[in-house]
Amino acid sequence: MTVPASTRLRSNNSSTNTTENAETTSKPSNSSTSGQQTQTKTQYASKYDTGWRRIVRNFSPSWFSVTMGTGVVSMILHSIPWQASWLYHLSIVFFVLNVALFATAFIISVLRYTIWPEIFIVMIHDPNNSLFLGTIPMGFATIINMWIAVCVPAWGTWAAYTAWGMWMLDSVVAVSVTVSLGVLLMSESHQRSLDTITAAQLLPIAATIVSSSTGSQVAAVLPNPQQALGTIIASYVMWGLSVPMAFTVMAIYFQRLALHKLPAREVIVSAFLPLGPLGLGGYTILNLGRLARDVFPITGTLDPAAGLFAYHLGFFIALLMWSWGLLWFAFALAAIHQASPGLPFNNGWWGFTFPLGVYSISTITIGLELPSLFFRVLGTIFGTAVILLWIVIAARTAHGAWTGTLFVAPCLANLKAEHKVPPAGGAEEEKSEMSATARAAGDGVNRGTPPDLDLAPEESAVEP
Repeated sequence: MTVPASTRLRSNNSSTNTTENAETTSKPSNSSTSGQQTQTKTQYASKYDTGWRRIVRNFSPSWFSVTMGTGVVSMILHSIPWQASWLYHLSIVFFVLNVALFATAFIISVLRYTIWPEIFIVMIHDPNNSLFLGTIPMGFATIINMWIAVCVPAWGTWAAYTAWGMWMLDSVVAVSVTVSLGVLLMSESHQRSLDTITAAQLLPIAATIVSSSTGSQVAAVLPNPQQALGTIIASYVMWGLSVPMAFTVMAIYFQRLALHKLPAREVIVSAFLPLGPLGLGGYTILNLGRLARDVFPITGTLDPAAGLFAYHLGFFIALLMWSWGLLWFAFALAAIHQASPGLPFNNGWWGFTFPLGVYSISTITIGLELPSLFFRVLGTIFGTAVILLWIVIAARTAHGAWTGTLFVAPCLANLKAEHKVPPAGGAEEEKSEMSATARAAGDGVNRGTPPDLDLAPEESAVEP
């Protein structure tokens, strides 16, 4: 019996449609599956945007600038020429507070890069965020300085050698940051135009200047002259490694200001940063010269007059750097005046405290060395201004931390898509999602292709 071809064609189409309808009924729609996956990912993402996870993920290195500002306040209180017992005890309070802040910031940072190691890679390659790595050794150096000022006189030799060990660790980190970030800034990943340069480029360089300054403090309390000599030489080397480079960056920054005018209001506070290398650089070379004058004759280093020459040269270099700092201070005040009112608050405001703080300490030191009442009074005025600024900035920082508005890390925007929202089910879910996508694509192809049509002539289709 021969079956007509048209009848067979209708039968094939009917069976095909029945099969497709059954598959459609048994399988969830692609849009429904996609919606469920999106909802799951959104829920998983929200988990990382709330609570302690949000704080840890967004805890950028710039938070260590809080420890720098707090540490320099304790140093100012201890350096004011007209000392009183309440100033001494208040400096200890700020010292203890600074230790607590640094320990907290360090623990949170370790958690951040341990739980999400990909964030460290992104942060290192961010041309702005990576600069704040220099704040870590600088914040630790303020702790060492106060340890020398408070703990060494009270606890003796072992405290001095503890300070020496801490300084060695700080120096290794500071030099590593200065050199490595200097190389990174010249790499392809950190390409930037002149109009995007800010004074924050000084931060990784200033880390070595601060470590050199701390070395001059450590050498003064070491009981062994040979150990003190080695510390002095190492501090001179770090000073030469960093201060000339800071001058170079300042020249580039001035060219940027001359050609492209002031930077954005969000980073305008960075105009105060040149005061840091100038103030602390002068303070360091003056201290090292004083130590060279005392230690070189004892150890027989160079000519007996070499130490005295280093002292005289150091004083005049410090005075010249302090004078240059006055010019940058005027530039910074003019920049802030032009950018105000309505200056937006962020962690960059801590840039007011440390540069001006070390500049005030340098002013006081020059006043004690001359001696000069003018410099001592001026340094005390600068120091008082820093303390008042610390009160205002600390209050606003505490409010921003409590509300969470300051926990923002722009570098997280550079994370790859797979790291922004990790799959809730891990690798297995990712594989299942890929398989579902492949099946959906296959179904779409199959449904888009018409079924094979048996167009054999009627006489060839014979039923046995």
